[in-house]
Amino acid sequence: MIGFYNASVILTYIGLASSVFGITRVFEGQYAAAYLCLLISGVCDMFDGKIARAMKNRTAEEKVFGIQIDSLCDLVCFGVFPAVLGYSYGFNHGLGVISAYMIVQAAVIRLGYFNVTEEERQRICSEPRKKYQGLPVTTVAMIFPLLFVGGHNIPKNIYPYIFQIFMIVIAILFILNINVKKFSIKGIVLIFTMAALIVLGYVKYRH
Repeated sequence: MIGFYNASVILTYIGLASSVFGITRVFEGQYAAAYLCLLISGVCDMFDGKIARAMKNRTAEEKVFGIQIDSLCDLVCFGVFPAVLGYSYGFNHGLGVISAYMIVQAAVIRLGYFNVTEEERQRICSEPRKKYQGLPVTTVAMIFPLLFVGGHNIPKNIYPYIFQIFMIVIAILFILNINVKKFSIKGIVLIFTMAALIVLGYVKYRH
């Protein structure tokens, strides 16, 4: 088979599989399961880079492949998946189409730009990034599940509009030229754990 297969890449593929399965849950109307899948994809993306940097014996080709494959999977997980969620709320015209397009297009721009700058950065530096330009796409794996849980305190006829507005704002933040400090691994784990516990608690309460 073509490609490279190591622990980091396999974890990236697991995150992709989770999002693809999550998209099928959206089609079935199982939104709690879909948002849990989005969270899982975020956790996978959080650790695949850490694992990759710990692998000191990777070839130059493996490093470039890892960057490319990570961004391609991120586009599906944190660009296409949220767009499908937004579209599923009944916005199959007007604002819904615009917001779906915006978040996918912004993710494409951001990830493409990241690939170029990250590949160049890794040529001259082996240290991990301390900050990002624009909002990292992975943040949707925390924002949207929490919005889903909180959304049940919002009238059902209003929530879809709130979701679309979030999509548009997030899309803009993806490509806005602002510096976003990179969270420590402990901070990221804490945030994702809290989000997961909130979503799981909500699912248990609803059943």
